[in-house]
Amino acid sequence: MAALAGVSTGTASKALNGRGSLRAETVARVRQAADQLAFVANAAARSLHTGRTYTVGMITTDSIGRFSIPLLIGAEDALGAGQVSVFLCDARDDPIREQYYLRTLLSRKVDGIIVTGRRAQSRPPIGAGLPVPVVYAFISSADPHDCSVVPDEADGARRAIRHLQAIGRHKIAHVTGPEHHHSARVRAAAAAADLLTPTLYGEWSEAWGRQAAGILLSTGADIDAVFCGSDQIARGMAEALREAGRDIPRDVALVGFDNWDVVVDGCRPALTSVDMDLEGIGRSAAELLLAAINGDDVSGRRARPCRLVPRASTAVPPAAVPPATVPPATVPVPAVGNVEPPSGAAARPR
Repeated sequence: MAALAGVSTGTASKALNGRGSLRAETVARVRQAADQLAFVANAAARSLHTGRTYTVGMITTDSIGRFSIPLLIGAEDALGAGQVSVFLCDARDDPIREQYYLRTLLSRKVDGIIVTGRRAQSRPPIGAGLPVPVVYAFISSADPHDCSVVPDEADGARRAIRHLQAIGRHKIAHVTGPEHHHSARVRAAAAAADLLTPTLYGEWSEAWGRQAAGILLSTGADIDAVFCGSDQIARGMAEALREAGRDIPRDVALVGFDNWDVVVDGCRPALTSVDMDLEGIGRSAAELLLAAINGDDVSGRRARPCRLVPRASTAVPPAAVPPATVPPATVPVPAVGNVEPPSGAAARPR
């Protein structure tokens, strides 16, 4: 390959590995020769030369993949450009299993570790004095010096409320998950000032959404919108309101949280929801991890804004348009002799 490109073996190595100060045309020539020869770099040799394995570990407690899979997709998007592979390890909320995976990843000489889970809250650091950088994604480390990337859930709740107010709804109720749950508390606190009724806490389930709808209807609360702390709750709420004869969104507008595709699309009508951009969190975490691997200081907690995805459950119906009035028919005035018809009247065709 070096001979084909007309350079030395050392120059070819630098061009392929992005090292040294080479001219752009030299790098392009080497890469063109590599493509022509279908050259594939030896990963083991590359690791020996750079001291890196070009692998990253991801440890999660989210056994169903609801949050970890989108995070993994985002991380792989960022890491793939640097030809870095990801080992995904499911600790299943078991501290012993988690420490086992940590030791296993370190024994494999991974360049860094991403720690995530199914709850956006702080957790104890996965370890102290680790030989590789660690970034927490979706969850955060209780140590403020650790690098964490989290969704700004309060921002998401405020976006939901502002959206409802923008479509003219001001009698808003909030139904969410368990009161002890971090996300339920954060989202409820951000919405509290604009609620007509006290927040209803329950479970993250459709069953609780149906039950909460019954509670709201039984109290006779004059609500015109419900902001739900999860899409599952919102779907149950929609079902119960519809069965009670309430039209969505004409009578009650509905907003969920999470933008879980299988739920928002299955809701009737399709559900407006707050998206935490899990893939974006995964990308940011991976980019920060790469920066830390390269020696940059990436400590501290970073909150990413959410976005609201509007759908039919908050669609404002078009204003009623009065039927168009039909102008009275114009009766043509016949011309007699040389007498012309009055001005504005239509002449009879000849």
